[in-house]
Amino acid sequence: MTLVLPDGYQYIAASLLSAAWVIVWQIVRIGSARKAAGIPYPQLYAENAQLKENPAALRYNCVQRCHQNTLEIIPLILISTLITGLKYPHFAAAMSFFWVLTRIAYTIGYSTGVPEKASCSTQTNEDFMFVDIEL
Repeated sequence: MTLVLPDGYQYIAASLLSAAWVIVWQIVRIGSARKAAGIPYPQLYAENAQLKENPAALRYNCVQRCHQNTLEIIPLILISTLITGLKYPHFAAAMSFFWVLTRIAYTIGYSTGVPEKASCSTQTNEDFMFVDIEL
């Protein structure tokens, strides 16, 4: 059995690789925020007492939560992009790149320590994901 991928499917790989780089970038941001807040390993989030004592702890929680949000949604983005790309590779790659751009904006906004500054809400990203799956 031979699987023949459509012309343009290489753009799918490029778009998904860019999503992986966003995750790596978020990991680096978590490390910096953890160090600034003084949150020891293996503690996943700053606790209430730490939040009251240190404003950097809230920023750390936001950076950590943003990364967790990305990890929660990325399997659906990957699967929907790969499947959609079998019939519409250029469209799927473009939508995946668009998701990456919105995730970067979301990360920058959420990482301020004021979640309301996230440029793209989670609902926006979920709506995009369902549009991608339906095609």
